[in-house]
Amino acid sequence: MSNLPTNQVWHTLTIEEAIAALDTNPELGLESWQISDRQAVYGRNELNTKSGRSKLSIFVDQFTNIMLLMLMGVAVVSAGLDLRVGNFPKDAIAIAAIVILNGILGYIQESRAEEALAALKRMAAPNVRVLREGKVAEIQSVELVVGDIVFVDAGMQIAADGRLIEAVKLKVREGALTGESQGVNKFANQTFDEDESLGDRCNMLYQGTEVLQGRGMMLVTAIGMQTELGKIANLLQDVELEETPLQKRMGELSQALVISSLLLVAIVVAVGLWRNGDFVKLLNTSLSMAVAAVPEGLPAVITVTLALGTQRMVRRKALIRKLPAVETLGSVTMICSDKTGTLTQNKMVAENIFTTNYAAQVNGTGYEPIGEFALSRLAGDMLASDLNIYQCPELQILLAASVICNDSYLQKGTIEQISDRPSPRGKKELSPLPIRAPESLWKIIGDPTEGALLTLAGKANFWQSHFTQYFSRVAEIPFTPERKLMSVIAEI
Repeated sequence: MSNLPTNQVWHTLTIEEAIAALDTNPELGLESWQISDRQAVYGRNELNTKSGRSKLSIFVDQFTNIMLLMLMGVAVVSAGLDLRVGNFPKDAIAIAAIVILNGILGYIQESRAEEALAALKRMAAPNVRVLREGKVAEIQSVELVVGDIVFVDAGMQIAADGRLIEAVKLKVREGALTGESQGVNKFANQTFDEDESLGDRCNMLYQGTEVLQGRGMMLVTAIGMQTELGKIANLLQDVELEETPLQKRMGELSQALVISSLLLVAIVVAVGLWRNGDFVKLLNTSLSMAVAAVPEGLPAVITVTLALGTQRMVRRKALIRKLPAVETLGSVTMICSDKTGTLTQNKMVAENIFTTNYAAQVNGTGYEPIGEFALSRLAGDMLASDLNIYQCPELQILLAASVICNDSYLQKGTIEQISDRPSPRGKKELSPLPIRAPESLWKIIGDPTEGALLTLAGKANFWQSHFTQYFSRVAEIPFTPERKLMSVIAEI
């Protein structure tokens, strides 16, 4: 571990030099002891952000408004004066009740929001496919370590910085780092000068960028705050958030009321003492005037109103972290969303098949490879109840192509139980897929469209693990919007 480089210029190294520098086996990936050691040294692959507010700090923040501070001061003085003369401090109790109610309402809402945000942060970590101990495993991106070999496919978001060791028609959008919206073609076998700009390092992938097309393999060279995105995040740690217009107006009103009230108290006391008045009575009178001048119900009314707004937003599945954010959301007139992948479950199911002579309807749900084929001849559209899938060569060829020409993987149970991806350098089968399992245990690693085709083939007992015994991929042309298909060349 101590021999691993910490400030290596990775885009200047060849594939072999990068692999040797990180002590990684390109055929098997890292071993468990290497993973443990590197996690202990480098930590988790996540960007460090300012820690969430504690319960105490959330509660204290509810009483930092200058108007509330003044009311609390008035309540303390009023209680002291009432107790001094033996009166019950009813005014002080009333003011304190309003202040405390305001604080409790704000605390409840904001503490719930902090808890929900913490839960969302834990859920937001995407999964990545890595090669470890000779098997393909799907892990959370936060568990990546330097030296991991990560499989890269179209549609995925890069979870760490890395040196490409394999690239097939790979194109990546790096707008998050460079501002360039167009995709950048990536190549594994190139090297660049040390002073090459980040946007021109075509043999590197960076955290936060998106794969547009193609596939490849990446050797992780930096994680967490050591990535290029982490360096940007570090610069943003000290950025101060601006107040909302409502907060600014409330602050200005509070200052004006407090200053006016204090001046009123000072004038009343000064004039009264000049006229030989009693100091205690003068102070009581001036404090009463100050409290009357300050709308002590205003903070409570605003808090209750914003809290009601947050509750309405919660019912509409929106999470509000701080109460004043309701005002900002209330000014929104348009919401822009990207592709439908953000609005759906990102799952696909193949239900109909068409060939030259046959059509088939397939039932079943999700990724569970259990379903029946209802075949019909296209000529006359008569139900071919006397036929099954094994009597239709056209359908068999189609299903076989769906398995061979596929970069996704159908898995059941935990990652340790199933892993049927062949070695990237050969056609070694790691483990077969079981025939049946409960639906909840089946899942797809990779593109949902290709996963739907694997599930379809599995319903006819065309298993990916069986084909890897006889077919070895030697070349491929990945899917592009122009060609609208993917092609592979496999040898038996």
